[in-house]
Amino acid sequence: MTAPSSPLLVFSHGNSFGASTYGVMLQALRARGFQIAAIEKFGHDARYPVTSNWPHLVQQLADFAAEQAQTAGQGVFLVGHSLGGFLSLMCAARHPQLGGHDVRGVVMLDSPLLGGWKAAALSVVKRARLVGSVSPGAVSRKRKQAWHNVEEVHAHFASKKIFASWDPRVLHDYVNHGTREAGSEDAKHTGQRVLSFDRDVETAIYNALPHNLEALLARHPLSCPASFIGATHSLEMRQVGQALTQRITQGRMMTLDGSHLFPMEKPETAAAAIEASLLNLMSLGR
Repeated sequence: MTAPSSPLLVFSHGNSFGASTYGVMLQALRARGFQIAAIEKFGHDARYPVTSNWPHLVQQLADFAAEQAQTAGQGVFLVGHSLGGFLSLMCAARHPQLGGHDVRGVVMLDSPLLGGWKAAALSVVKRARLVGSVSPGAVSRKRKQAWHNVEEVHAHFASKKIFASWDPRVLHDYVNHGTREAGSEDAKHTGQRVLSFDRDVETAIYNALPHNLEALLARHPLSCPASFIGATHSLEMRQVGQALTQRITQGRMMTLDGSHLFPMEKPETAAAAIEASLLNLMSLGR
């Protein structure tokens, strides 16, 4: 068992990017003295299906984090990017204790909380079954998913604008861990590289985006502090706004240069910001 002086951090990834994509950032956090544990891919375990508002994904995180906390013998910090930030917050609200230990804090990486009329509008769109035409799922369901080899995978992603500002080490990890050799379940892609993160799962996650965060947090107020790290050029922050996030974090918010994918663009800067946020949250618990 690792000494309790080494804080336990359970990290949750963004949609379509498995935890291995964040290897550079997570290794930087390990070097800063944190224990790190992570679920590689949400939504791919039949025991935890993707449904509206993600209750089973929250339970998947709770079960995993409880096991980690019990093994480490200490409370856990929940840190997540995008999808992972929402899951971390929802998990902390619904499960303030995990494995017999308190959740010590939450850090959300560009996971702006949707509330007010925008959440109500999302609820209507979901009930009308129109969400697939307005969410990012409209793009993900058509995403290219097979290549002849790793070199072709790298060339494909390196040519795209969204990946142009990624740290080369992170792109390398995504190419090598975000795709895999086709298996027996991928008969039509035999001998090729395919996406590790199933695009149908990615699409389902987008289309199930929670519209009930405000109500959930009213029923289950956080018993631990939370903080938020956003990005200067985050489209998600502009679309959602910051009112609910500001209220839930009590103003513990900071902004880094970059886009919504800043953990991939500047992984070591992101790690330093996460450490600063965690140290601040730790000071509140003294």
